[in-house]
Amino acid sequence: MKQNSIYTFKKAFSMLELIFVIIILGIVSSIGAEIIANTYESYIVQRAQHRASLKTELAATQIANRLARAIPGTVMRRNGLTSADVSDINIPRADNPTILQWVGADIDSFNATPSPAVSPFLPGWSGFVDVDNSPLGAAVISTPGSDLTLTSAIITNLGGTIGSSAIFYKAANVLQRRGISSVTANTITLDSNVTNISEHYKLAWTSYALHADANNNLWLYYDFMPTVGTNIANHKSELLLRNVTTFKFRGDGQTVRFKICSREEIGEDYNITICKEKAVF
Repeated sequence: MKQNSIYTFKKAFSMLELIFVIIILGIVSSIGAEIIANTYESYIVQRAQHRASLKTELAATQIANRLARAIPGTVMRRNGLTSADVSDINIPRADNPTILQWVGADIDSFNATPSPAVSPFLPGWSGFVDVDNSPLGAAVISTPGSDLTLTSAIITNLGGTIGSSAIFYKAANVLQRRGISSVTANTITLDSNVTNISEHYKLAWTSYALHADANNNLWLYYDFMPTVGTNIANHKSELLLRNVTTFKFRGDGQTVRFKICSREEIGEDYNITICKEKAVF
């Protein structure tokens, strides 16, 4: 006698359910991949913004710090390193010169004080002239409160010479420049006799210039004659910033305003540009 067979069935996914699961997993995977891609893209953009902002801010701060030392009346703009087309920054122009140039006061030795065991706490140069002891028609002026031997040493350490330095002062409301031949502790011998004098002066040993070249690089030129509008070419320079898209400046009385923009490249079709603008008094 044949026994009846007993079959048992276990529950499982149907084909339709499997298809639904696969579809849902595909949707979740695509959403997750998109979120990861967007997160990575956001990170790349933020990193580029941070880099561009940091580099532009550092360059703008360096420029502002050096421009703060500019002797009033010496800030010029020009169209070429050797061009004779030089004009005061406060004179409006229709074009946009690419070079900003100025004579910088020697703040390094002005703020320096040696050890009291060496000498009293005197600045390198005080900026004051003893008019009564600096007669017109002579080449020597007295500048009390100065330690010009310290100034000479600091300028030499910075790469200049006291013999290539000059003083600037205003007389009859006109900026005067007198070259320096030599110094003692508190006297300055000029390269010509004094025909006018002022109680206040600034000492300088170098000019500075900023040049945005055709390759979108911004250069700082330095260590050349402290003379208003002197040629810039063939002097020391250092690269301040690459990928500069904008470098503009203008004068407004005793204030110089400038704007600098730089680009941080991410890809062929997507770049970040950051701009910084400062006013220097």
